[in-house]
Amino acid sequence: MSGRRGSKVYTDKKGYKKYKNSNKPVHRHVAERKLGRKLKPREVVHHKNRDKQDNQRSNLWVFSSQKEHYKAHKKDKKKYNRW
Repeated sequence: MSGRRGSKVYTDKKGYKKYKNSNKPVHRHVAERKLGRKLKPREVVHHKNRDKQDNQRSNLWVFSSQKEHYKAHKKDKKKYNRW
């Protein structure tokens, strides 16, 4: 995993990978490394391809709030006819 070589991960009940030692979601860690700063508590990380297991930097978008994240899902629903 990016920045945490040797760190063990597990998949939570919602399908997200998390680090065992900190319980931090891998996608949030990768997004922080991509941005070069810690995420703000209200910021939401979105998987562009909707695959919660795909935590590549190029697959992650950071939204300023859940409201903005929701708007992206609404657009996707219209475009792909699925949430």
